[in-house]
Amino acid sequence: MNERLSSKLAHVGAVSPPDPIEFALQRALTLPRVSFIVPTLNEAENLPWLLPRIPSWAHEIIIVDGRSTDDTVAVARGLRADVKVVMEPRRGKGAALQAGFRAATGDIIVMLDADGSMVPEQAIVFVSALMAGADLVKGSRFIQGAGTDDMSLFRMFGNRGLTLFVRLLYGGWFSDLCYGYIAFWTKHVGTLNCDCDGFEIETLINVRALKNHLNIVEVASFEAPRISGESHLRAIPDGWRVLKTILRERVHQQHRRGVTACDDGG
Repeated sequence: MNERLSSKLAHVGAVSPPDPIEFALQRALTLPRVSFIVPTLNEAENLPWLLPRIPSWAHEIIIVDGRSTDDTVAVARGLRADVKVVMEPRRGKGAALQAGFRAATGDIIVMLDADGSMVPEQAIVFVSALMAGADLVKGSRFIQGAGTDDMSLFRMFGNRGLTLFVRLLYGGWFSDLCYGYIAFWTKHVGTLNCDCDGFEIETLINVRALKNHLNIVEVASFEAPRISGESHLRAIPDGWRVLKTILRERVHQQHRRGVTACDDGG
């Protein structure tokens, strides 16, 4: 019987039918197109560390420059010929990221700071979590395997308080609110509808993701000190903007509920 079967197999040739499991894995491991968005303002000295480390599988790298007075744009173009440069006339990280979102053509957006504090190679962890089913993946500096060498105790205390405040008002279990290493599917840009210009944009994204019931995943990330130059973050004024954003989103949510209740009541 076995000889007859072998004979038949030999007759039809050596080509084996495709392994359904291997076939499925190959399809699943095909990376979506990933757009890296890097807002810059006088980051010429930091880009030589950052840009060469962005993975080769990136679909595109978008530098959104807020009118730097150094050679940021020239350095970026010299380091990677494929970099796309968007000049944003408005100042602020939020304004730059909004411009980047509009310019992105990939399936996934990865937000990356230009100061060398985030590890670009770690983006594969964010992309993997998205491919596994998440809508939005945010880095956290305060879970197992994570950390930071770039936060003062004052900023750490403020971030912790704001994080707990968001959990109280909106639910969720964030461990880190004000961190900019975030990735999400481009199809959610409209849902997040970012409309702020400053450092509060990370909070806005996180809160609106919660409000719209997106599937959010946190992954461990380590924040290194800025390589060169001074941070544009101002702890108290920007912390105040973050707090106002949290409260504004809550007020708008309650206002919409009131309008909906009035409409339902005729």
